[in-house]
Amino acid sequence: MTEVRTVTVAGERPYDVVIGRHLLGEIAPLLGTGVRRVLVVHPAALATTADTVLEDLRAAGYEAFGAEVPDAEAAKTAQVAAFLWGVLGQADFTRSDAIVAVGGGATTDLAGFVAATWLRGIQVVQVPTTVLAMVDAAVGGKTGINTAEGKNLVGAFHPPAGVLCDLAALSSMAPFDFVAGLAEIVKAGFIADERILELVEANVALLRDPAAAAGSDVLLELVERAVVVKADVVGQDLREADLREILNYGHTFGHAVEQVERYQWRHGAAVSVGMVYVAELARLAGRLSDDVVARHRAVLTALGLPTTYRGDRWEQLLSAMRRDKKSRGDLLRFVVLEGVGRPVRLEGPDPTLLVAAYAEIAEGAVRSSAISL
Repeated sequence: MTEVRTVTVAGERPYDVVIGRHLLGEIAPLLGTGVRRVLVVHPAALATTADTVLEDLRAAGYEAFGAEVPDAEAAKTAQVAAFLWGVLGQADFTRSDAIVAVGGGATTDLAGFVAATWLRGIQVVQVPTTVLAMVDAAVGGKTGINTAEGKNLVGAFHPPAGVLCDLAALSSMAPFDFVAGLAEIVKAGFIADERILELVEANVALLRDPAAAAGSDVLLELVERAVVVKADVVGQDLREADLREILNYGHTFGHAVEQVERYQWRHGAAVSVGMVYVAELARLAGRLSDDVVARHRAVLTALGLPTTYRGDRWEQLLSAMRRDKKSRGDLLRFVVLEGVGRPVRLEGPDPTLLVAAYAEIAEGAVRSSAISL
């Protein structure tokens, strides 16, 4: 029998993250009792998977509906959310009904937001189908949609009823999408669990092959460990009052790259560059050793992730960072490390340090061996 790991996320509304392979038939138990109608939200590329989920739910006695949404970030708009609200209304969904999201992080973000706002909150079960969604977007209760002004600026905290991570879904991922998702696993290693870094360093060739990695015990352990890191944090701090900010390691600069690049960069690729940027920032501020900075570059480069960024975009990046959700007024805030597993907050760093750290990641561009974005 395929091994299954379960991580429980604590808090006011605890829920389980179930990790294994060939688990689609296990959605119904996560819905609990009292649910009659279920809306399965999915992108077009996962229509076959969604049909399987719908058949299983109907066989279990649910009145199940399907709703197809655009792929990736195109799904995270007010217009698409309104479309789903319309489907829920026309099907007479009540507060005792539920949504099941099947897809990547954009789909889980969107479906979670719609669930949070329909009748002020109905259940959602997340079925992430990418590495990034499994270890980040689908776990933790953050939901949201984008606006013209930025990413995830409209949203709500709405913990799911459960999360089902079926690693078998990862075997057909494009290599660059798979590897981009690994950036969030590496992040979890740097902020909390060094064993993650050791596993990645020892299994680089395996992890660059999605078909091989998806069936391996290595990926099962990596996903479980990354989920444990996030569960430990969000179980204590759902609404990012303090502790949860450590999960934003690499994200302040990474989000700025995404915005400057008009979201043509993959999230994990941008976060990879963002981690190297804040590692350099911490080194220049006297908080982080050269060895740990070098380890950032080595691990990420070995996976095929970018560690540099073009050197002519500083003003645009700085403007984007000032608009970031983690800023307070004009005060820039970064999560940095004082060592592996020792994240701290750096507020209002000297502007000369910010520019110097940017020069460090720009100077490395000619040495980069990153995969094509």
